[in-house]
Amino acid sequence: MKHILLSFTLLMAFLPAMSQPAWVKKSTKAVFTLKTFDPAGTLIGSSTGFFIAETGEAISCYTPFRGAERAVVIDAVGKEWPVDYILGANETYDVAKFHVEVKKPQPLSVASDKLPETASVWLLPYREVNQVPQGTVKKTETFNDQYAYYTVTIPANEAMAGAPLINDAGEVIGIMQAPYTPDDSLSYAVSAAFADSLHITGLSINETALRAIHIKKALPKDINQALLTLFVSSSALDSADYAQLVNDFIAQFPNSPDGYIYRAELAAAADACQDADKDMAKAIKVAEKPDEPHYSYSRLIMQKLVSRPEPPYEPWTMDKALEEARAANAINPQPTYRMQEADVLFAKKDYQGASDIYQELSQGPLRSPDIFYEAARCRILLGDTVGQLALLDSMMALHARPFLKEAAPYILARAQARLDANKYRDAVSDLNDYEQLMVAQVNENFYYLRFQAEVGGRLFQQALNDIDRAISMNPSPEFYLAEKASLQVRVGLYDEAVETSQQCISKAPTLSDGYLFLGLAQCLKGEKQEGVKNLQKARELGDTQADALIEKYGQQ
Repeated sequence: MKHILLSFTLLMAFLPAMSQPAWVKKSTKAVFTLKTFDPAGTLIGSSTGFFIAETGEAISCYTPFRGAERAVVIDAVGKEWPVDYILGANETYDVAKFHVEVKKPQPLSVASDKLPETASVWLLPYREVNQVPQGTVKKTETFNDQYAYYTVTIPANEAMAGAPLINDAGEVIGIMQAPYTPDDSLSYAVSAAFADSLHITGLSINETALRAIHIKKALPKDINQALLTLFVSSSALDSADYAQLVNDFIAQFPNSPDGYIYRAELAAAADACQDADKDMAKAIKVAEKPDEPHYSYSRLIMQKLVSRPEPPYEPWTMDKALEEARAANAINPQPTYRMQEADVLFAKKDYQGASDIYQELSQGPLRSPDIFYEAARCRILLGDTVGQLALLDSMMALHARPFLKEAAPYILARAQARLDANKYRDAVSDLNDYEQLMVAQVNENFYYLRFQAEVGGRLFQQALNDIDRAISMNPSPEFYLAEKASLQVRVGLYDEAVETSQQCISKAPTLSDGYLFLGLAQCLKGEKQEGVKNLQKARELGDTQADALIEKYGQQ
């Protein structure tokens, strides 16, 4: 009888282990502990997590990753493996997906179907095979139209946050959340399928949750999204991190020319032109459309020669840039490639060749104010003022009245050209249009420019108004005061010229102009004795114009 009782007792002792589902022992091998560290190497967070793919993908809580510079996982046999990059994160539901540099993980299968209420579930803690908590689904809620958020009848503590919630088939349905209160008899889990769906996009670098993690982020699997990442990251990452991202892109997409082009640009910026040369050759070799890297190569060479000519790299010349632009156009004729050819010719000072191409392009799909402006620049450098003005008129014909702000730089360019060609009143008309568009941005230089045009066009009152505006904007306006006094003398406003000249002398007593115009105004008023004294003072300060005036008025 005692023997029977002893056997029954032993049987009862083993019932909890025997009652566990068959998949528990194997599934436990997927569960690990996650630990995260700040830049100083201090532990800042930990949670449970689990593998979901044989390639090392895993999911856990997001919270430990916030501010982390490094992370590791400790697997079911106690071995440590590094987290090498982040695959996605969601702060709202406190989940993160990442990749672990691990050998032969044994992952859990992620269930695709939601569990209904009252379904049985198991919570799988780290390295636990005998006392796996079991409960039921008390409530299933849906978020993002397809994913489940579960309330389950299993008490959980902080250490269980990130642990997998398993269905009776051994599939993971959820990732456990940290309990709201320590004595809560219920626990909560967010869909494991949702955590598995997290991924990096081209704009993910701007996501707050990911920016708070300082561990490397994965590149998107789609090449177009990966290229968007490179573009956005160029201004968002420091140079070292961006260079590493470009190398990661090349490793992930070795047959894309874009990675080699990006790396060549970085090398050229660091004056490692030989390395840039090799990358551009590789880009051309792997490209399905080699015209594009030929075009990029031309631009890269020209940028180096124009912006950073020192130190020189002998193989890179304007002739080489021209050769690459023409190679691109020979493979696939495009207006953009012809535009690059024209830009190189302009840089080579072949203004006629550049002008011919710009004018050709002005009749095609690239027809724009910029094209006419570039053609106009060529004509003025060729000494063709008439041709320049005609092209600038064509440029402005592309802008209808009332003008928008985008027309302002073109209006100003034509105004300057008209002023240089002594078409003063036309220049004033353009400058009036410019002022209306840019009234909040115009400064003393603008008003002095219009003053010059107005003087040339004999619009003297407008000129005096504009020089007054320039004076009011400049804390040291002696130059403008001298210009104003000169005009006042010219138009016979002698009393006003005397007053302005005295202001100029007060501001700059060592400037000869104040004395020159003061003396001239006094002489013209009939105050020749005083006037000649001021002219002599101007001569003493180095003004050679005073000699003729002294000779003229000193003998009368």
